[in-house]
Amino acid sequence: MGQPLYTIKNDWIPVKMQLKTSKTEITHIFIAWLAISVAFTIVLSRWYHQSMVSIFIISAVTVGFAFILHELAHKVVAQKYGAWSEFRMAPFMLLVAIVTAFMGFIFAAPGAVMISAPYLTKEESGKIAVAGPMMNVALAFAFLPLTFCSGMTEQIGDFGVMINAWLAAFNMIPVSVLDGKKVFAWDRRVYGAALSIVIIVLVMSMVI
Repeated sequence: MGQPLYTIKNDWIPVKMQLKTSKTEITHIFIAWLAISVAFTIVLSRWYHQSMVSIFIISAVTVGFAFILHELAHKVVAQKYGAWSEFRMAPFMLLVAIVTAFMGFIFAAPGAVMISAPYLTKEESGKIAVAGPMMNVALAFAFLPLTFCSGMTEQIGDFGVMINAWLAAFNMIPVSVLDGKKVFAWDRRVYGAALSIVIIVLVMSMVI
């Protein structure tokens, strides 16, 4: 993969960038999705007395979508602002996720979207950051109708709502490298509105 081409933005020239990817990014997404799904399969096998194949499907559809689409939401918005952005897995952290899964819990940080641009405003950085948690909110509502079904479909719905609600809530904490810090730094009113939505979804996940 060669050096990325960056688009320089200024006040006079509008920047438009189509969504772009690479074979490297697709490979990293697939490996991260597979690894995180395996890790959660190991943990969920303690809760669900089903075949490992069934549990893997539940994990891949729920956790896989939650983590990967969260990161890709950052990518889409970043490219909208003319930035080079691609997902890169964190091999060591994927290994940590699988190892900790055998201990009964998961420390999951499968990777992140790498973003490079000559200049991003505080507003642009905030919008890129809030896209991740809002994607999880959207996914939680997408999984909600499945909770009224039965069998594996209901399990996918229940876990899909829960994992997306908690992932959104965790990332909205305004500390360290979490999304919430950038959103809070950009606009406290937007942060408050986004956090309120996330809290509603989190409460919803606890009562369904």
